[in-house]
Amino acid sequence: MNKKIKFRDIGLIDYKEAWDYQEKLFKEITDIKIQNRTLQTEPERSNPDLELLNDTPNYFLFCEHPHVYTLGKSGSEKHLLINEDQLKTKKATYYKINRGGDITYHGPGQIVGYPILDLDNFFTDIHKYLRCLEEMVILTLAEYGIIAGRIGGQTGVWLDETNPGKARKICAMGVRASRWVTMHGFAFNVNSDLTYFNDIIPCGINDKAVTSLDKELGRAVDMTEVKEKLKKHFSNLFGAEWVNEKEST
Repeated sequence: MNKKIKFRDIGLIDYKEAWDYQEKLFKEITDIKIQNRTLQTEPERSNPDLELLNDTPNYFLFCEHPHVYTLGKSGSEKHLLINEDQLKTKKATYYKINRGGDITYHGPGQIVGYPILDLDNFFTDIHKYLRCLEEMVILTLAEYGIIAGRIGGQTGVWLDETNPGKARKICAMGVRASRWVTMHGFAFNVNSDLTYFNDIIPCGINDKAVTSLDKELGRAVDMTEVKEKLKKHFSNLFGAEWVNEKEST
């Protein structure tokens, strides 16, 4: 099992461009898995030499997006509350995409993470995978003195999750997995413009608020610092080793 993860911070990038890049990396991993499976199942290779099999790589991308709304395959278009002209006025775009979940917002000041992993290298359990992503954010928030948690049946990370009148989401999640290879991921509101969430019913939930780290702390937060904390907790939870971009080429 290859527990090394190639890390790349690709900065501010158009949503569709990042999506296409994810698809490219996703295909790279799945193609290797298909090739390995073929080697293992060919009659003349019932016990293939191990050197003929290739390790599958793992990737982790950090980025920010210009203002964009994305709708998951299980979501409702009615949860986008503005029309095409209003989208243009707000300089925002809108995409229907192939992750799970409903509608969410991405924009500057939000850390978006896309782990593109072969879970055969770690564990083959999507629910555990999502809980680990949530735990990564929960542990990061704890370093800022913020207690966060989960709400049953609603993926993501919440503050005051046991108080229906005060519960607010700080990190949304939505993933796709095929052949145990993941894509899409999480959106962590750090220094986000929360007014953009007024134009949607976030994640299809209309009775809870959205918040950000800077709002909770009452000050702007160093994005690089937050990213390093997320990476630390991610590697601990997954037993992974980071490989920087220069080493991975």
